[in-house]
Amino acid sequence: MIDLEGLPLPAEAPAAGSCVRIERPEAGLALLYLDPPHRKMAVFDVPLLRDLDRALEELAKDASLRGLVITGKEPLSFAAGADVETIAKVSDPALATKFARSGQGLFQRIHKLSRSGGGRVFVVAAVGGPVPGGACEIALACDRIVLADHPKSRIGLPEVLLGIIPAWGGSQRLPRRIGVTAALGAILTGKLHVPRVALKMGLVDRLTPPEYLVRVASEIALGRTPCPYRGRVGVRKVLIDRNPLVTALIANQAMKKVLAETKGHYPAPLAAIPLIVGAPRRNLELGLAAEAEAVRPLSLGEVARSLIGLFQLSEEAKKNGNLADGKKAAPIERAAVIGAGIMGGGIAGLMAERGLEVRLRDLDQKQLDAAVVAHQGEIDKKRKRKQLQRHEADAALDRLTVTTEAVGFARCQLVIEAVAERLEVKRAVLRELAAQMGDETILATNTSSLSVDAIAEGLPNPSRVVGMHFFNPPRKMPLVEIVRGARTSEEVVRRTARLALDLGKTPVITKDVAGFLVNRVLGPYLDEAIRLVGAGVDPDAIDRALVAFGMPMGPCELIDEVGLDIASHAGASLEKAYGERMKASPLLKPLVEAKELGKKTGKGLFLWQKGRRDKLMKAGVNPRLARGSKTLTADELVDRCVLAMANEAVRCLAEEVVDGPRALDLATVFGTGFAPFRGGVLRYADSRGLAKVVERLEKLRFEVQGENERLGRYEPAPLLVDLARAGKKLHG
Repeated sequence: MIDLEGLPLPAEAPAAGSCVRIERPEAGLALLYLDPPHRKMAVFDVPLLRDLDRALEELAKDASLRGLVITGKEPLSFAAGADVETIAKVSDPALATKFARSGQGLFQRIHKLSRSGGGRVFVVAAVGGPVPGGACEIALACDRIVLADHPKSRIGLPEVLLGIIPAWGGSQRLPRRIGVTAALGAILTGKLHVPRVALKMGLVDRLTPPEYLVRVASEIALGRTPCPYRGRVGVRKVLIDRNPLVTALIANQAMKKVLAETKGHYPAPLAAIPLIVGAPRRNLELGLAAEAEAVRPLSLGEVARSLIGLFQLSEEAKKNGNLADGKKAAPIERAAVIGAGIMGGGIAGLMAERGLEVRLRDLDQKQLDAAVVAHQGEIDKKRKRKQLQRHEADAALDRLTVTTEAVGFARCQLVIEAVAERLEVKRAVLRELAAQMGDETILATNTSSLSVDAIAEGLPNPSRVVGMHFFNPPRKMPLVEIVRGARTSEEVVRRTARLALDLGKTPVITKDVAGFLVNRVLGPYLDEAIRLVGAGVDPDAIDRALVAFGMPMGPCELIDEVGLDIASHAGASLEKAYGERMKASPLLKPLVEAKELGKKTGKGLFLWQKGRRDKLMKAGVNPRLARGSKTLTADELVDRCVLAMANEAVRCLAEEVVDGPRALDLATVFGTGFAPFRGGVLRYADSRGLAKVVERLEKLRFEVQGENERLGRYEPAPLLVDLARAGKKLHG
């Protein structure tokens, strides 16, 4: 029996034996179902590990057993992997090791029972739906893996995305199955593979429709249906996977690539590489011991704590689509989008891809044609990558219709406008639509800077007007701000959040304040970078410092990416709303007047030119800008930009713009790209110590005041001062 003593239990601990169900449909065959009563989908928590251990002990004693199928309660509901809550709660190194070894021990029992492990039972994993992490690892311990061929099925080892590594045998079994090179690609990216790709790479051995999953797996387990092993065997395995010189070269290249992509901020991929490349040449038991030893410091480290925290926050955000009684809000099935620009066209295409009937309107037929072509390009790309079947791709194309006329919208349950960022234009568009739609139709605005209440003024039934703020590009950016106006009904807020979730986005509900949350906290960060450029700091130096800090893109490049005209407009809106504290730098005005708007015109803060595959590349700094007259250290540049953001974020927290520090941190990571390994801007402030943050802000206030000719930006927020004096944290 495995030792689970001391590991945390879930809030609802079920009775012993109830998490695993065994059925014996015929002689020599057993079906083992992962079916915990306290969860919708099985998760490898302490109760499930305990009951699985007892079930395997019972099965091992059955001398008549010839075939075993391990499956979930339903064909598309296998298991969600190891319990993240358990990992998050464990702070004792001994318990961290125990949790790793317990999973390894269980899956080794399956392996030793199986034919491939020298046992007498042919063990088949019958899996479907999401099969991540520990769910994939238990399948890897079996003789064969049968996967339900369905769009919901995904299988892989995403642990590095949580700051840890596969620690229940994944780093050892996957390289043995698919080869070192393929395993490095799978584990270091944390990618979950669609069925066709998983079959091609040898991760699974057979695909079958979900309704036949258990039946096909049973036939294979009893030897009545042949199922060749799709894993890597033969000469290539010897020449590459077991050749120390070749694997050393592969490891070296992998290390270089990881360091180039992560700047060394993420230790998990670096820890995984030697485990993966050494697996085929190492005894399995020794490999498992090394795996458990490697995961312990990672699971207790700050990076994993931050990334696991973000994962938990994104899971919590899914509740934003629920009504007060806990039930999901009604789905949106038919929608309209007004405005076929990059934003509106992208939103409409995403909706059509995700199953909504969408009607896209624009007065310009060329805009509509471009939106259709872009949608077709995205769908074709996914079909070629096997992410969509042909019939699914055809349906996604058919669901998008376009028009230049204000007709055909009566049946839509939601309309979202993405027209010019002018109050009267948006009001007029929604007023025209409200006249032909029912009183229950949700009127959503994609505004980034205008008040939802102001837009709703004069519209019939303003309780149905809501902000649904996507970020550009809408297909890729993970966050959507759901903006609650003073008169917006709770049901409308929740239905709109449900729509965001159905589109694969993470919704954060915000108050209707200027800039909402993301643009409000991003404003001081970007403006501070502009002021540094105006003071003579090299924009490249600013960007290098912030990228080294962990931002995905430097603030100067981000301004060129967004467009100087849009950045200037957003800055003016924030200054109008918040006064001196948000006073915008005058640096952008002459550049905007000269139509030097960033990447879209080839000249902004930087000069841009087309490089390989027409990708825009930097070609220097705009000669209009003064350079080299001021030099600051990387730490000084980071503090000037990041602490300006943090201070404004604390003000947002005090004003309850969002529901607490956790939602705020999630929004800063998903909306601004704030370094994920730092856990969000508030968690970063906590990690520095609030007293030290206040001290540094006061110093910056004194240093920068004369230079920037304003007072409020670095004046510590009152809540920050109060918490620092009390020795408390923002995440209380």
